[in-house]
Amino acid sequence: MKKIVCFGGGNAVPNLLLPELKRRNLDITTVTSMVDSGGSSGQLRQDFGILPPGDIRRHMVALSGAPAWKKELFSLRFGHDAFEGGHRGHTFGNIFIGGLEYVLKDYEKALKIAHEFLDVKGMCLPATTQKAALAARLENGDEIIGEDEIDIPKRHNAHLKISEIYLKPEVRAYPPVLGAIKKADIITIGPGDIYSSILPCFLPKGIKEAMQKSKAKKVFICPAMTKIGETRHFSVSDIAQAAEKYTGELDYVIFNTAIADRKRLEDYRKKEPVLAEQLKFSGSGNKKFIGKKLLANSGQIVYEPKKVVDALMELA
Repeated sequence: MKKIVCFGGGNAVPNLLLPELKRRNLDITTVTSMVDSGGSSGQLRQDFGILPPGDIRRHMVALSGAPAWKKELFSLRFGHDAFEGGHRGHTFGNIFIGGLEYVLKDYEKALKIAHEFLDVKGMCLPATTQKAALAARLENGDEIIGEDEIDIPKRHNAHLKISEIYLKPEVRAYPPVLGAIKKADIITIGPGDIYSSILPCFLPKGIKEAMQKSKAKKVFICPAMTKIGETRHFSVSDIAQAAEKYTGELDYVIFNTAIADRKRLEDYRKKEPVLAEQLKFSGSGNKKFIGKKLLANSGQIVYEPKKVVDALMELA
């Protein structure tokens, strides 16, 4: 059975990649960054001094083999209090994981209990168990702090490009993540927001070095759309170059070649105003760039999971 390690947080990896991978004969490990500072996770982090539970919760639900009621319960949102950024209420899963960490004072034990409760088919790991904030340096030299501010710019000029991202303070990688990278046959990176969701996974000390030593095939899955404040006007090769600064050399870069019609694109932008345009390929001729028609046939400008995983399996 091939071992696959999937890096990324947010919604894209757990919604578009993991459920389809779970249907294949694979030994799956996922890694999330643990720098979320917005919404329910950010509020719990601020109130109780715990690690943000949201991203790793989504991964566990995606890989869960538990009865449907447990997965629904873990995603059930309580309350209507508005947090900064417009998010409302707490999900049961966030409270469950965060509450366990707070009471037990042992994140690893809390994670083990959550895996058992959801009967997770694989392992969902934090990139680090040390607390840190995500920071970014803009092209004009300004520093912005907080994953939520990088994700959806509210207090800085979204037209300025990000020059680099880093953690404050520096932290060490969670050792099981380094072990998973060493044993992996395939490593996937993305899809998702590169500076606020994907690349922060590689910032803890030791992860990039482990990636460079790994014999696994390293595959970056490009997002379907560019994003205001992070990747506006980026091409496929721009995103790959930005990724390799933090991941080391990639073996393959999968990108979408299907073009959505104008109305579909405009309708999606109305729902997701932080998105800019479809990601374009600059045509470098490098064989590591693999173009496929990955879009779902209708609706939102998102990928069809089976198309993405089929492309991935061809490379594997």
